[in-house]
Amino acid sequence: MSVDQVEEIAGDGEGEQTAKASAEATTTATAATATAAVRYYSVAPGVRLNVRSGPSTSYRIVRVLSEGASVPIFCQTPGQTISGPYGTTNIWDNIDDGEYISDAYVHTGSDGYVAPRCG
Repeated sequence: MSVDQVEEIAGDGEGEQTAKASAEATTTATAATATAAVRYYSVAPGVRLNVRSGPSTSYRIVRVLSEGASVPIFCQTPGQTISGPYGTTNIWDNIDDGEYISDAYVHTGSDGYVAPRCG
């Protein structure tokens, strides 16, 4: 929150309460916007998908997604080229901290990037 967003009210000390309520409302609205920006995508039907620690099959498997899973895509990065039910691509989806899956197994409705690049 920047200073120009706080409105001070002179008087019996209620200004502090108003400024605090304004700051809490701004924080809540920002958190809601960030949460709403993450979209979930379906993994290909009938697939139990390996989740890797990096964008290649040479990285270790951290877990396996069950059939019918939906995943958030926080960011995407180029990596090993993989062929799957949704085409051939080198795009890997970051679905959690240190967890990647090939975009070839995720129904995003696009052949390209649908999330910001991991950086």
